[in-house]
Amino acid sequence: MFTIDLTVRNTAFPVSVQRKTSEDAEAVYKSVVSAMHSGKPDIIELECEGKVKKKIAIRATEISGIQIIEKDGTASGSGKTPGFFALASE
Repeated sequence: MFTIDLTVRNTAFPVSVQRKTSEDAEAVYKSVVSAMHSGKPDIIELECEGKVKKKIAIRATEISGIQIIEKDGTASGSGKTPGFFALASE
């Protein structure tokens, strides 16, 4: 299972959807990045393929980051979830 996390401006926690295959996860990743590059305030609609069925709609201009995480079913020893951060350049 692959989790796609979207970081949304002014929101503390990422919005996540899941895909069963790496190809599907890459397709979602590429479509979101393409929408981010466009600079248009289009709405991106995504559905989760995980255990919980959910739908989300996010304005592309509000997305500040995206990542794909492969969930292999093993528990992590550190207790931390994967993430990313950005350094602001002046």
